[in-house]
Amino acid sequence: MLRRFSYLVLMWGLIGLRPTSVQAEPPTRVRILLLGDSTCIGSVCRQTDPQGMFLEDVIRELLAAETDLPATEVINQGRDGEYVQGLLESGRYDRDIVPLKKVDYILIRYGINDLNKRKDFDANFTKDYAELLARLRKDFPGAVLVPTTIIPYMGQQKDDKVNALIRQVGSDEKLPVFDVYTRYAAELEHGANMLNYRRYPLEKIPEKHRGWVKAFVRGNQVVVMDNRLDAHFGDLPGWYGDRHPNLAGYHVIGDETAKYVAKQLRERK
Repeated sequence: MLRRFSYLVLMWGLIGLRPTSVQAEPPTRVRILLLGDSTCIGSVCRQTDPQGMFLEDVIRELLAAETDLPATEVINQGRDGEYVQGLLESGRYDRDIVPLKKVDYILIRYGINDLNKRKDFDANFTKDYAELLARLRKDFPGAVLVPTTIIPYMGQQKDDKVNALIRQVGSDEKLPVFDVYTRYAAELEHGANMLNYRRYPLEKIPEKHRGWVKAFVRGNQVVVMDNRLDAHFGDLPGWYGDRHPNLAGYHVIGDETAKYVAKQLRERK
């Protein structure tokens, strides 16, 4: 009788130790890193519309809408005024990029500030880019590296010059080049200023209007994401001069980027 009781206790104990269900591992997110300048990070949009959808949000949500694709995490490491040499030599690469560790895709969009800031741009831009790619290959050996064209920003001649060098880098490094320029330029056919915000010195606004525009003033500038003030100030010299994307512009960039990444993910599968 005692032996039978001990046997039952043992069996109950073993049954209690058996798992009632198998816990599945959470799916691995695909991590996408965005590197670039102010046209990547969109800092002014974040100030005027802190609850808005920014570039990384647009890309992530559009990819999530494709039910056959894995979940993604999109990391925006763009910085105002940044150029390739500055990223590498300022220490920011080691401080902000290397600690990210595992990344699956890295989309790189530099060139605007490089043209304006880099000494001997024609000779050094492709060298700087190659150095950045070498660092990324070393620190993120499993990542797909994607040089990306700039958006329309400095006028056709300068834009074409920068994009030609980006394509040269892609050819030299045997990497695919993601062209966001063509889509952005096509969208601008619907309105030359529909994708850029207005940022204008308050001191250049006629004095009689400076009182009621206070709601749009940030620092010493009038900043507005859309065309609502064009009726009053559209004739002022330079009113449309700032070519940084507004929230609509980032939806264009994000939409084209999501399409590109979705295609890459499906081909990899």
